[in-house]
Amino acid sequence: MAEPPKPAGFVSLKSITQGQPDAASALADIRRIYFKTTKQTIEHDFAHAIELLKSLPTEDEREKATVFMEGLAEMRKEWAAVMRGPRTGGTEGTGTGKTGRTGSQTEQRGKRGRTETKRK
Repeated sequence: MAEPPKPAGFVSLKSITQGQPDAASALADIRRIYFKTTKQTIEHDFAHAIELLKSLPTEDEREKATVFMEGLAEMRKEWAAVMRGPRTGGTEGTGTGKTGRTGSQTEQRGKRGRTETKRK
């Protein structure tokens, strides 16, 4: 299944007609986006939230938006994985490493049946 096209960027119609939003309304919009986003709208909403974040003039104001931006990023990551489907061919979660064997080297050596020699 083909992935939907990724947005090149987001320009809010409101920002074109009314100019840049003030910091309080930009933060309120980011918060609203966080609570209203869905699996179908996450790419568009994430792009919109990034543009709003860029419009915040101070580091303190951007810091207030951090929790919402991290939440949006996490949702985007989880929903992208669900839409891609299960991964195949990897060893992740199977209990095996790169070699395909389980256990440590010490355990592997012990399983070979090595006999100990007694010294006199």
